Amino acid sequence: MRTSRRRRTSGRSRSLLAGAVGLVTALALPGSAVPAVAAPAAPGVEDPAQYVNPFTGTKPGGPDFGHGGGAGNTFPGAVAPFGMMQWSPDTAEYQHGGYQYEDDRIRGFSLTHISGAGCGDFGNIPFLPTLGDAPAQDHPFSHENESASPGAYDVTFDNGLRTELTATQRAGVARFTYPEGETASLSIDAAKAFNDAEGSLTIDGNTISGYSDGGGFCGGSNEYRVYFHAEFDHDFTSSGVVRDGRVDTSAKEISGSGTGAANEQQAQDDGAQAFVSFDPGAERTVTARVGLSFVSLDGAKANAAEELGDRDFDQVRDGTRAAWNELLGRIDVGGGSEQDRRRLYTGLYHSLLHPNVFSDVDGNYTGFDGEVHRAEPGHAQYANYSGWDVYRSQTQLVALIAPDIASDIAQSAVNQSAQGGYFDRWTVANGGTGVMTGDPLPIMISSAHAFGATDFDTGRALERMRAGATNEDERPVHEQYGELGYIPAEDEESWGSVSTTLEYTGSDFAISQFADRIGDTGARDEFQQRARNWQNLVNPDSGWIQPRKADGSWPEFDLAQQDGYVEGNAAQYAWMVPFDHQGLFDRMGGNEQAGARLDEFFAELNAGPDEPHAYLGNEPSANTPWAYAYAGQPHKTQDVVRRSLTELFSAEPDGLVGNDDLGQMSSWSVWAALGMYPEAPGRADLVLASPLFPSISIDRGNGTTITVNAPDASQEAKYVQDLSVNGERTGKPWLSERFVAEGGTLDYALGTEPNTGWGSAPEDAPPSFG
Repeated sequence: MRTSRRRRTSGRSRSLLAGAVGLVTALALPGSAVPAVAAPAAPGVEDPAQYVNPFTGTKPGGPDFGHGGGAGNTFPGAVAPFGMMQWSPDTAEYQHGGYQYEDDRIRGFSLTHISGAGCGDFGNIPFLPTLGDAPAQDHPFSHENESASPGAYDVTFDNGLRTELTATQRAGVARFTYPEGETASLSIDAAKAFNDAEGSLTIDGNTISGYSDGGGFCGGSNEYRVYFHAEFDHDFTSSGVVRDGRVDTSAKEISGSGTGAANEQQAQDDGAQAFVSFDPGAERTVTARVGLSFVSLDGAKANAAEELGDRDFDQVRDGTRAAWNELLGRIDVGGGSEQDRRRLYTGLYHSLLHPNVFSDVDGNYTGFDGEVHRAEPGHAQYANYSGWDVYRSQTQLVALIAPDIASDIAQSAVNQSAQGGYFDRWTVANGGTGVMTGDPLPIMISSAHAFGATDFDTGRALERMRAGATNEDERPVHEQYGELGYIPAEDEESWGSVSTTLEYTGSDFAISQFADRIGDTGARDEFQQRARNWQNLVNPDSGWIQPRKADGSWPEFDLAQQDGYVEGNAAQYAWMVPFDHQGLFDRMGGNEQAGARLDEFFAELNAGPDEPHAYLGNEPSANTPWAYAYAGQPHKTQDVVRRSLTELFSAEPDGLVGNDDLGQMSSWSVWAALGMYPEAPGRADLVLASPLFPSISIDRGNGTTITVNAPDASQEAKYVQDLSVNGERTGKPWLSERFVAEGGTLDYALGTEPNTGWGSAPEDAPPSFG
């Protein structure tokens, strides 16, 4: 067991983001998060960024079931992989994420965003170029005059004013082009965000700098401060601050507060707004170079100086696209339709936006204790953990292709717990929000470790996991859970007695697996025993997981009921024992009975919470399509996964039927296209469906490659007829942790008709851990 972090032998990781034009490998930067790894040999896809549509998810693709709306809630702006800065347009009509595709007015380009959440936060410090000598509220535009790609965004308003944006991890560049004969102006508001905010800024020479205080995710009490420094390539011909709607050119500093864009009662307040004008010269362009920091103004300046250097807009944009291509290219596919490639790479792109680099280039970051800490050289601190969502498959996808990054994500979670006193379920910047239920961050850490992301303080991680299991902030009602073996139905302190019990058992199982891998057999046995608590909620008379009172009795029950469940119903949570499907199926009456129940469940793919069918637009149903493989019916997994992928996901603006939740739903679509899925929390076994592409090469970023050959693959040829693993035929519809760690080759024979015999033998089923 290693109790201190091992430093990489190089002492530095290599940044994906500092490369100049045409440079695929990037320069070494202190504190950089992404190492350079050789690209796959003879790639089948040149420039995978061309297949990414950042607008996917900005338009509702499904019904609003009351869980954050029917859109992905993504944003289309400029961002680097895991970037601290997300410089993106915000439409006048608010949607979580900041951008509503069906609106035709943009009210600003703010520097921070969260992709896919069901609540709003960030949206700090909007920039808005304008014409004339007075601030504007917004500008009309058409999608015909707008474009977005990995690392870049571009729009020309109806008035002829053009804005181009690009970004590195901690900084960005904007290029504004003003029409002839118009006064070139710009506003910046340090007190505007998606929630109510306060801020302050100062105009000094050709710079504007300051900070913004925000928070309040999902109505919570989280708070953060973000600093910015903007330097322009033209001097100001006029400058001032906005007071009572007018520009006061005698003042160069202002502090104030602003009503959030998500507030239904939006006020037209002044905020803390600077308004400046330029003489843009014959070329009519003004360029702004902006740094961000959650530590200090000096940190923001240093971040911009280090990451932007003397590169111009085009060089920064091209360097960030190269960074995206290096990371996107770690999943390289051959064949398939353009639509399939667009779906795959758009999903992968959205899976790699979060968590976000939170430390500055010097390693400094603000911790959960409010103090400034420093990440180890060559490492980065990360922030923004949508724990309840991403523990299911997004964390595992990051660890699959970038274990170095996943190691830093795991260490960052450990740091959050050590500084804040517990693992929070949903964190924003350097604060917890308490949103959602369960105990997901230990699952994230254990799963990342299982996939080879081991370069973090594992001993401290287990220590924090054990402490958190009896921490009321981390696990509400943990005493009753420990005494009864479940959370009783009448409890009012937890959210969803059944859901929370099942989430705790999943976390307990992941902790047991983590403890086993690092050699702590006592913790392994303790948490493995706790992981069996789900059995206490199985009603022996019905074989369903149901709410149960403290006295052991069973209240009246219906599969469509939502009482006792979180963002779902009884039918949707009936399968949430992904580490022991066989034990669950035995209590349902055996594989045949479980298979029949799954058939009924998948009569609809996205029924919402009111019907006893699948709700694949939300997380609780994510693992269920793969459950058929445990019941000896992997051909039905192959069918349901493929139908779900092609019917519920696309690369169009309405291509997500529910919130993307910081990449979780997108990561599911990537795994589905690969034909494999990390079913059990805290483990790296992969349950198989079938690959969508004739050839797939997965570069794990650590010298290991997984190769998939399926020459007959197509949208229709989804059924496995035969499979060889490293040249040996197998009937097992799953891959072992050892295969994932060592790499190897899968050779599929696929067809359009199900082979009900392949993978059906009980001894071939994926492992269950009872």
